Amino acid sequence: MIVARGLTVEGVFADVSFTAGPGTLTVVAGPAGSGRTSLLLTLAGRMRPARGTLSVHGHTRPRAIRKVAALALVDGVTDLDRSLTVREHLRERRRAPYRETLRKAGLDAAETTLVSELDRERQVRLGVALALLDDPRVIVADNVDQGLPPDRQQALWTLLGGLGRTVVASCVLRPARYDRLVEL
Repeated sequence: MIVARGLTVEGVFADVSFTAGPGTLTVVAGPAGSGRTSLLLTLAGRMRPARGTLSVHGHTRPRAIRKVAALALVDGVTDLDRSLTVREHLRERRRAPYRETLRKAGLDAAETTLVSELDRERQVRLGVALALLDDPRVIVADNVDQGLPPDRQQALWTLLGGLGRTVVASCVLRPARYDRLVEL
């Protein structure tokens, strides 16, 4: 569960409040520059708010929040190395079997596929697979709708809503289905 009350990062976003229960999909929608990425990073314990309170699955300190929250693809933060393969990305993070994680993320690319050959949707799916390797309680994903036609956006929203974890994901245009909406 996430409980945010009056979260503010000076000059980026102000007074954001919402509650997200376990297994829910919260959508953060707003135009470029509205603070979506910074809000996601704050919710995942990577940025400290100037004001407000945050509890993520009972944790209030950023270091503890980072242990229960994983970043899927967040542009500029978790960028994929375009010269590595899908398998190399997964093995770099964890030596244990990962095929089940690829299945959960709906990634249909061959493990030997270079990231540079993946379209945006499959890059997001790889980011989700990488986040799932940490077995987090919360997953955050940025710019889910970036550069994708509506049917591919909907496929990603369906994936994120069906992960069985608390998911917070950002976009410009809100999808048809979500449990909570935070507009910036």
